[in-house]
Amino acid sequence: MTILRWLVTFSSLLVTTLSQAGDFRHVAIPASSPTQAPVMIQGPMPIEAEYFASLLENVRTEKSGHATFYLGTLNGYPIVVAQTGKGLENTAAATAIGIERYRPRAIINQGTSGGHDPSLKVGDIVIGKRAVNASNFKTPFRAKGEGSAPLTWLPMDLLASSGSAGEGDSAKDAERIRYYLGSPELIAAAHAVKQHYMRGKVVEGTIASGNFWNNELDRIAWLHDQFGTSTEEMETAAAAQIADAYGVPFVGIRVLSNNLTNGGHYDPSTAKDCQAFVKAMLLYYLAAEK
Repeated sequence: MTILRWLVTFSSLLVTTLSQAGDFRHVAIPASSPTQAPVMIQGPMPIEAEYFASLLENVRTEKSGHATFYLGTLNGYPIVVAQTGKGLENTAAATAIGIERYRPRAIINQGTSGGHDPSLKVGDIVIGKRAVNASNFKTPFRAKGEGSAPLTWLPMDLLASSGSAGEGDSAKDAERIRYYLGSPELIAAAHAVKQHYMRGKVVEGTIASGNFWNNELDRIAWLHDQFGTSTEEMETAAAAQIADAYGVPFVGIRVLSNNLTNGGHYDPSTAKDCQAFVKAMLLYYLAAEK
């Protein structure tokens, strides 16, 4: 058999085989669609995370370190609620774990806080136009016996350089305040729904974070004057720093649960009000981003 005749015969057999394959039952599997990236909602304490988690459908829970992650959907959108634990370290760790594990499209850190601005009342919400770590300081030299003067402390930017933040040539570059700016799209979403918030007013401001609980009115006033702080807590700046390192859009949303500057007493019910506001903000954001 010549090569030409062999090719003709083989082609005929192949066509016959393929046509016969159409007689079998079959199932067609479509290509997988890309999965939607979730939004991560953070809250440090149970009262600042569990209400939002209760809003989700098809919830499953995962734990890592001090953090608890609630995975589910809200109106069909994938959401991760992260109860981070209190403080800068817990928040930074939970944010990094959440980003690596769930690849969120955006992060909203929310919860309660103490007021620095006398014009803000308990129940008012601060949209974090900026977040700042208000516990990074370098003290000027004072000899033994000269005491401490916290209102003379200098801000210290730990990320200013790879050198020492306190000594050497790099130290001068580190004597500055580092602010993390909130995502314009997330801030816009917060403004879009603020007219529906009935507990208080909603304003842009600077959220201060640090492992401090400031009860000294002079210290609070100094931070307000020097850093422009509106309110303080222990988490937002840490989450903002990690989100920035990974390039994830971020904003802090904080409700005033107390305000020493005008006698506003602690009210834990504000935590649920803040989460309800963030739900409305989130749904607007997701609809706008579709």
